[in-house]
Amino acid sequence: MSLAVGQKAPDFESTDHNGNSIKLSDFKGKKVVLYFYPKDNTPGCTAQACNLRDNHETLKSAGFEVLGISTDSVKSHQKFIEKQGLPFTLIADEDKSVHEKYGTWVEKQMYGKAYMGTARTTFIIDEEGVITDIIDKVKTKEHTNQIIK
Repeated sequence: MSLAVGQKAPDFESTDHNGNSIKLSDFKGKKVVLYFYPKDNTPGCTAQACNLRDNHETLKSAGFEVLGISTDSVKSHQKFIEKQGLPFTLIADEDKSVHEKYGTWVEKQMYGKAYMGTARTTFIIDEEGVITDIIDKVKTKEHTNQIIK
């Protein structure tokens, strides 16, 4: 599925890092940064999460709720949050259902081999649940600047 700016963001239900059910519709009336990333505790994903952590107050002041999502488990997310001191919610999408809705579970290439993985992509969603921006060329160490222009 290919999403575009101006479309309604697909609602989903998954599990957060505390094991609680979470839905995008829970955030109606708030702006959301929904960022898909490949894997907890890897260099690029850690740089991205720490950039969002270090600028979390700026993002909150601009009215954003930050939600990170990967195919890692709840337990993996808990360790990542503890290790990096992340102040925002991480979503465990182990069955890849949310990735499928957002078109972020894609074929990738490494060393000439094809495999399936997460396309690092951020969706900016307004208070009405409409996608206002899609960042598909994420600069992990400068991600907040890409969100707040």
